[in-house]
Amino acid sequence: MPTKPNTERFTLHPQLARDCHPLGQLGFCHLLLHRNATLPWFILVPETHLEDLLDLPAALRSKALDDAALVSRFIKEELDYPKVNFAAIGNLVPQMHLHVIGRCESDPCWPDPVWGHLKDSADWSPEQIASMKTRIQSLI
Repeated sequence: MPTKPNTERFTLHPQLARDCHPLGQLGFCHLLLHRNATLPWFILVPETHLEDLLDLPAALRSKALDDAALVSRFIKEELDYPKVNFAAIGNLVPQMHLHVIGRCESDPCWPDPVWGHLKDSADWSPEQIASMKTRIQSLI
């Protein structure tokens, strides 16, 4: 099992590339914004060939969780969402990726999980994406 990221051969899974807008690089993870702008739905993709978060060596797992915590703080403090859902599922996309999603009682699928319940859809404007990049980079 590797003890450091595999940065030389990192490529984003095609499904993640289709579903998301790239926002940049955090400490260990690439940061993506899900195209569905109904909720602030961020996806972090660690630079590793491993598929499951719990298979990462402790130091890298800690780095991935630190990145997720930074995004969670951004969602709560900057976007004013009181609740954050976090998941590392990866059943359809084998590349390790972490979902960090802002939730509130007025969102369209509350209190259910977003998977299978988020019927509404809207894309982020280029201006919103640029603003999101700028705002989250200020926290790093």
